[in-house]
Formats: sequence, structure tokens, C-alpha cells
Amino acid sequence: MQINVFTLVYLQLSSSARGDPVRCRITLSTDETTESKANHAAAAGSSVKFLPGFEGPLPFELETGYVGVGDSEDIQLFYYFIKSESNPESDPLIVWFVGGPGCSALSAITYEFGPILFEPVEYNGSYPKFVLNPYAWTKVANFLFIDSPVGTGFSYARTPAAKHSDDLRATYHAYEFLPNWFVDHQEFLNNPVYVGGESYSGRTVPIITQNIAIHNEMKKEPFINLKGYVLGNPLTYYGEGNYRIPFAHGMGLISDELYESLMTKCNGDYLTPNQSNTFCLQDVETFKELIKEVNNLHILEPKCNPKPHLMFGQRRSLDEKFHQANNPRQLKCREDWYISSNHWGNDAQVQEALNIRKGFIEKWARCKLFVFPFYKIKVTNTIPYHANLSSKGYRSLIFSGDHDKQVPFQSTIAWIKSLNYSVVDEWRPWFVDDQVAGYMRSYSNRMTFVTVKA
Repeated sequence: MQINVFTLVYLQLSSSARGDPVRCRITLSTDETTESKANHAAAAGSSVKFLPGFEGPLPFELETGYVGVGDSEDIQLFYYFIKSESNPESDPLIVWFVGGPGCSALSAITYEFGPILFEPVEYNGSYPKFVLNPYAWTKVANFLFIDSPVGTGFSYARTPAAKHSDDLRATYHAYEFLPNWFVDHQEFLNNPVYVGGESYSGRTVPIITQNIAIHNEMKKEPFINLKGYVLGNPLTYYGEGNYRIPFAHGMGLISDELYESLMTKCNGDYLTPNQSNTFCLQDVETFKELIKEVNNLHILEPKCNPKPHLMFGQRRSLDEKFHQANNPRQLKCREDWYISSNHWGNDAQVQEALNIRKGFIEKWARCKLFVFPFYKIKVTNTIPYHANLSSKGYRSLIFSGDHDKQVPFQSTIAWIKSLNYSVVDEWRPWFVDDQVAGYMRSYSNRMTFVTVKA
């Protein structure tokens, strides 16, 4: 999947933009009235030359730091800025958000498309090691990864009240981050800017992008050279969960008979069926029982639970570390791979190398589920934001892994179809090394949808 999506993004970002944005009146998506202030502190960034787990100096330019947002800058958002390995002065700047909510930007960097990845072996108590990623997206673009919302990764709140957030506040703070970051990075103001994300970011990236568009329309400083946005398997609206049943049928996870019965008895509503419709309820329960041991995020991968004693346990003795480092077990489960980051991210040497402020983060985690007591979901449908951004002329690339059951590609196709855009380029394959890597369709409003064989 790495080489497929890498090639796809490269082709999309290197193609020329067409047309001028159409202007329309819209309002900021937040209940805050505070504007981004010119006297906000510049990004407190520091260069990172070495990282524990990687031998020798880093072969790419990495900067980390904090940017203050919100009232009195009570929220400190942590970022990783990786310069393009090609032409950083002119290559696109992609501002990337990971899903969750509550998953760290480090997850995208070290497990998905960053320049270094954790070695894909099951964690065994030794010091996690990195390997170079030959398909890193940073080969063709500058990437600004942000730990958002507050409480994610190394981002933190200075006051108890600032810990509380929701979709609208988080998206406004993410937008507010950018003008403040540019204060100390003015050499990138002319670079084309794209906002990107995956999974739950489908609820936030369109709003962040719209807030940046409003920033420019209101002629605020600095002008941000926004060109569009990129989303992978984006959570977009509540009803898309109904498409998990046709997805499961198409993948051979349920029988024709059960599928036809569900279609007949539930009338397409499998998420909130009428409680008096006992036949539908019975079929839905049968469906859930059949797929409960299938991995939601990738149906071909094993469904595993990480070993609890390894999640945040102490690393083992030096002798044991040496022995097991030379006898790594083959990776069977993605969850076991993720354990490496939890140990690495909590290491004192690692946090010193990343310039982490001491005393603000009790424990780092790749994904912090405990942001939920402080985080409220307020946005359940971002289709209108897509429509608005397309009407303004912004480009969009929406891609779906074809084995994701959590956000099935059929649901994404359905909401794109609801926008009623005319098709410019009909459904067709795209290739990597003369092999079909997926399928794509382009629309008149500069939106492209792509499936990725993964």
C-alpha cells in the first residue's frame, strides 16, 4: 500500500492547478470569536539531528516544537515538521492530522508514510529500531504533522479548562496553529498548501480547510497559499455505517441469503432499525456474530489484542535485550508492532531528542482513548463542507483502501455521488510498475476519488 499511495499523491500534487477559486460568503466554524492574534508567539521549533533507534544522523530535516493557541495560548500543540527531500523551497506543504480522535502524529510518521518506520517485528523488550522508508511521502512534499486535539501525543493544556475540546474547537485551534507557525517559517508562505488526514479526520479536515479559506477571504495575515485537501478512508457522516453490510457481502463475509434478507427486512437502515422490527433485528445480530472476529480496519489482517504486560511495561535487562534484539520474532499483528512506539515515546532520551517539555505529559501513547472524557463529538456530517470547498475551486483527493470495513469505499462513493458533480474522467485503473494499483474517477469540481489495493 505504501508504494501505491505514494505514487498516487505524487501524481496528484505534481499536477498543475487549474482555474481560480469562486468566492462565496461563509462563516467561521467555531463558537469562539477570538481572532488569530498577531502578537502570538512564534513557533518554538528546534532541529532534531539524531533519534534513538536510528543509527547515525537523520538523512532528512526534522524540526519539532510547540505552538500556542486558544485563550492566552492555554493550549500548546506539538508538531513535527519534515522538509521535502526534493525541493523544499517549492514543493507542497501538507498539514497532516491523524484520526482517533486522540492518535498522535507520530503514528503516521513511523507506521504509515514517514521517512523512517519502526522495524516491522513484534516488540520483544529491546530498544525499538527504525528502518528507512523508500516510499516516504516526504520525498516529494514538506509535511507538518500536528498532535491534535489537545491531549493528543505531546500536546497539552496549561489549565484544567483548556483540556476540554470538541470537533469545532479542535478544528478552530488547528486552523489557528497555522498563522502562528508561519510567523517563524515565512520562507514557506509561497508553497502550495494542502490539508490532509485519515479516518476520523474526515470530520475535521474539511472544516480546518474551510477556516483557512475564510482566513484568506477576510484578508488576514499571513495569506496562506491553500490549494486543497487530501483524505484517506474519511469518516464523513453517520449513515455510512450502513454500507458495511453490502461491503461484507461483496467480500464474501456473509451469504447471499442473509444479505437479501437484510435488504428486504431492514430497508437499508442497519444502524438504528425499528425496535419493533424483530426480523430485521435478528438478521442484524446474525450479521454482527458472523463478522465479530474480522479486523474492521483491514479484513485480510488478523484480529489481535496486544499483550497487556507489554503495552507500558519496563524494558527488560540489558542481557535479555541483546539476546532478543538478535532474535526478533516475525510480526503477526499490527497491534504488536504498535507496542514499539509506546515504549519509544515514553523513553527519557527520546523525549529529550524530540525537545519535549518536561512535566506536562504523564504518559505518552500512540492513541489516547482517554481524550474522550474531555472531547465531545459535535460534527456528524461534513458533506456540506466538501460541497462548499469544491464550489470555491479547491482541489480534493479522496482515497479508500479497498479492504477497510470501518469506512467502506462504497459509503465514500455514495456521499461523493450525492454532490451531483459531473464526471470528467470515468472509472479507470491506475498503475504502479505496470500493475493495477486501484481505480479512480475524476469529477468536474476538481475532486478525485481513488481506491487503493491494500
